[in-house]
Amino acid sequence: MPDDTPHIAQKAPYPVEVEAGKNYFWCACGKSAKQPFCDGSHKGSSFVPVKYTAEETRKLFFCGCKHSAKAPLCDGTHKSL
Repeated sequence: MPDDTPHIAQKAPYPVEVEAGKNYFWCACGKSAKQPFCDGSHKGSSFVPVKYTAEETRKLFFCGCKHSAKAPLCDGTHKSL
């Protein structure tokens, strides 16, 4: 697999309860064992995690397929993969 194509972790979003003001680092490479968040598995690749700061405490749906145009959040792209 080319280094510039993310691994599809799953073809569904990850529902996550986020806390207002807290930073989250979404895995962009798809190889993290702590999906949907980064565990450093991207090291040595061209990928970097995407920082997301929660504006309010609520449930969000983080992208699981790693192909969302609205990364780190799901935009439904997984339905066409």
